[in-house]
Amino acid sequence: MAAIGFNAAAPMVGMTSVAYAADAVRPEVGKPLQEAQKLAAAGKNKDALAKLKEADAVGGKSEHEKYLIERTRASAAAAAGDHETAARAFEAVINSGKLSASEAPKFTQSLASLYYQAKDYPKAITWIQRALKDNPGNAQLQELLTQTYYVSGKYAEAAKELQANGRASESQLQMLANIQLKQNDKAGYVQTLEKLAGNYPKNSYWADLLQRVVTKPGFSSTLNLDILRLKLALGLLNKPAEFMEMGQLSLQTGNPAEALKIIDEGYKKNALGQGADADRHKRLKDLALKTEAEFAAKQAATQAEAEKNKDADALFNLGFALVSAGKGDQGLKLMDQAIKLGTAKRPEEMKLHYGIGQINAGKKAAGVATLKTVKGTNGEADVARYFVLQNRG
Repeated sequence: MAAIGFNAAAPMVGMTSVAYAADAVRPEVGKPLQEAQKLAAAGKNKDALAKLKEADAVGGKSEHEKYLIERTRASAAAAAGDHETAARAFEAVINSGKLSASEAPKFTQSLASLYYQAKDYPKAITWIQRALKDNPGNAQLQELLTQTYYVSGKYAEAAKELQANGRASESQLQMLANIQLKQNDKAGYVQTLEKLAGNYPKNSYWADLLQRVVTKPGFSSTLNLDILRLKLALGLLNKPAEFMEMGQLSLQTGNPAEALKIIDEGYKKNALGQGADADRHKRLKDLALKTEAEFAAKQAATQAEAEKNKDADALFNLGFALVSAGKGDQGLKLMDQAIKLGTAKRPEEMKLHYGIGQINAGKKAAGVATLKTVKGTNGEADVARYFVLQNRG
């Protein structure tokens, strides 16, 4: 990584012959010093560094003469890309005590950046921390410190800095995720991945996140359809087998309207209706059409039987299917009625589906609010959280 945000070349302030006269710079020092400055101003920084050796050779130099030489060397070396020489010169200038109060922080920042570029990370950390004392709110310095911790293998320190950042950038979150993988912090990695997926949505983040949740110990297979629903909403559903599986699962839950939408989407994307399995795809579509017709004919009887038996799951599934068929208010009313019965086999999963149903019925804010209340240890809370992330904004 390159150092960020700092220009290590020091300003050539107070370097004129007038300054020499005022501070009694001897000619044998002043002459090569002025020539070095002229060379640097012309872009001949390596020649300037060579010329400074003449001033270095003069004995009995005053502290002010040493300061002027090192300041000129700092600027020329930085511009020449000689980071090690520049760093030594910058440190000498800073330690001289001759910098003004306004200049000192700039030199400290530049020195920190130079040590980073020279890959002297311990000294870079020391000087970045010193610079932060003068500029505690400097985001560039803070990021440079984090990068330095990371590239020097101080992962715990880097993670601490990153986690203290309430609104980290995508690159900072990626760095934190890499650290957590190196430290085998699976829970922390997933939390960071969720932030990436929520704030900087990309297919790669979501694919990793969904793969991790389905392989999490204790994940309920009854939530597989919900994972496919997320994939469909995120544009991650592309394989023929996934469209077929989702269509079949929707039919099994008594939701032919959803099954048909999925199958139609599969045909639209040319994932279905192609190749050797085209006949299987058509048979599934025909089954979905037949089931949808039967659903409409038996709707009243199905509802009456579920209410008579106080079968919360059957009544809820009917309501969800009605929402999928475009009858949002009617479907939500049945779903709400089913929840109040209190006899659901998997109440947290039912709450999850109620939130999804509300969103599908056009009541997004209410649906998100419901999803935020979902608990459970078999994946329900995770899936609900991902639906909330997917419906942000």
